[in-house]
Amino acid sequence: MNATELDVRELPKPKKHPTIFATYEALTVGESFILVNNHDPIPLHKEFDADYPGSYDWTYLDKGPREWRIQITKRASTPLPRILADTHALSQTDAKNGGAIWNLEPQQRDLDSNLIWLPAGDSIQTHAGPDLDVLVHVVGGSGILNTEAGEVELTAGKLAWLPRQSQRGFTAGPEGLAYLTVHQRRQSLPMSIDMP
Repeated sequence: MNATELDVRELPKPKKHPTIFATYEALTVGESFILVNNHDPIPLHKEFDADYPGSYDWTYLDKGPREWRIQITKRASTPLPRILADTHALSQTDAKNGGAIWNLEPQQRDLDSNLIWLPAGDSIQTHAGPDLDVLVHVVGGSGILNTEAGEVELTAGKLAWLPRQSQRGFTAGPEGLAYLTVHQRRQSLPMSIDMP
């Protein structure tokens, strides 16, 4: 079966990647399309690796200089289950600064997730959470979860639920505090990291 061509050279830049991914999503397993571009689409290849690792093939048919042709084949009906990170290893980090040390990267997803590291004694001030429920899994260190009605002790292995809009704050213990957040995906905030 001949693969159809998708020539994106004349498309406006904001429409290129959405058009390419929509074309890919419409394929059935085993089908291909040939992407035609005026440069090597390295950022697009990285997006495919983030969203569909192991479930697609990327084969260069022509490598420029004026025309790049890549055959993209769907190998699986959905993105494949995979290991994203080793939270135990990440929680042992020697990072001096707090913040997100890992986050969920695939663009095509329904969840958001971040691994947050707070150095010893650091804190996130008590604040009202977003309008969604958040699961917090403590993967290293210890600390305190500050709530509207008191404190909750956090130690490695504890799994906490933060109901939507509930008051929450975090204070790291003497070894620091590493915790994984998981919640429904929401629009990006103007902040550089997402701390529930």
